[in-house]
Amino acid sequence: MQTERVPLAEIAREWGRIGITGFGGPPAHIALLRKLCVQQRAWIPASEFEDATAAVNLLPGPASTQLAIWCGWRLRGRAGAVVAGVCFIAPGLVVILALSALFLAAHPPAWVLGAAAGAGAAVPAVAAHAAWGLAPASWKRIQDPAVPGADRLRPARTRWLGYALAGAAASATIGPYLVLVLLGCGLAEIAVRFRPGRTDPRSEPRSDPRTEPRTDPRAVVPLALPGAVAAGGLAALGWIAFKVGALSYGGGFVIIPLMQHDVVHTYHWMTNAQFLDAVALGQVTPGPVVLTVGVVGYAAAGLAGAVLAVLIAFSPSFLFVLLGARHFDRLRHNRPVQAFLTGAGPAVIGAIAGSAIPLALALGHWWQYLLLAAAALYLLAARRGVVSALLLAGAFGIAAAMTGLNVQ
Repeated sequence: MQTERVPLAEIAREWGRIGITGFGGPPAHIALLRKLCVQQRAWIPASEFEDATAAVNLLPGPASTQLAIWCGWRLRGRAGAVVAGVCFIAPGLVVILALSALFLAAHPPAWVLGAAAGAGAAVPAVAAHAAWGLAPASWKRIQDPAVPGADRLRPARTRWLGYALAGAAASATIGPYLVLVLLGCGLAEIAVRFRPGRTDPRSEPRSDPRTEPRTDPRAVVPLALPGAVAAGGLAALGWIAFKVGALSYGGGFVIIPLMQHDVVHTYHWMTNAQFLDAVALGQVTPGPVVLTVGVVGYAAAGLAGAVLAVLIAFSPSFLFVLLGARHFDRLRHNRPVQAFLTGAGPAVIGAIAGSAIPLALALGHWWQYLLLAAAALYLLAARRGVVSALLLAGAFGIAAAMTGLNVQ
């Protein structure tokens, strides 16, 4: 364990700096945390940091935020975890709330409308880019250790395609119930891997059942909550934020299909264009992409709604680390958990890709479709960055507004 006692003030300063400079999403955040904790200060051994990175990627919710909280826990226990997490999240929250007030104002300036319309036009391409980037690792991961030889990969890859198509179809058509599809794909893979007589004991290491984390049947209770929030209001906002923080697998972009239908069509808190703006703001601001939920909360109930949504969305991340960090090693080696994520992962990738369809259909001006095509080429063909793509699209939108094109 860490022998040097790192002051909480130093944790607050360093994690706050990462929260301010952490543009580029989870890969950038993880790289900054590794540079600080492993390379510069040698607070955490490299092997332990990599193990923690792998463990948080098995959890639902924002992995880089959970890693930031874990690093604080590793250095100063629970107090360090809370300080690290808050200081990592707070800078981006302040920025995104200020931008929410500007973009969601009753009568924003023309240049603001243009920037929003331009950046929003690139969002479907960003979704497709995110899915494309996640696919190779997931495709490589899915394999059936119980089947030897050439037949080992064929059925597994067929399942992968099935899970991905299920996620894409659910995202494009039944967004509010997407979480059920993600859970169903994960459970289906568990059923395939562990059906009686299936697993070859020589293909996987044995584990001690006394040390294996067990699935708690009470974990399915949250699935009963949607019926309690049908009337809308703060309860509905809380349920959406909970889905984002506790039931989202595969990184920040899966929050789009989890939120879009409820936010735009069920509760009418935002228009399609405003939701596109919210996604763009979550991408171009520093800190966790999940802060997009703060924009939704602001649209639903002002500043109080934004703070409530953020608190609910990030609370599971704190709880996962504060209550479970000591068990991360067992989590990494838990075969049912690995199987669940092997099935849920392709569904998440399909859901992210599928979300590009309703996002593209939400565009309202001809020039936005031209900008979407340009953004797709910029991201997928030229392989450039998401932040620069959104900023360039926003600049084009401002130019469009100044030349008299319709941006409302």
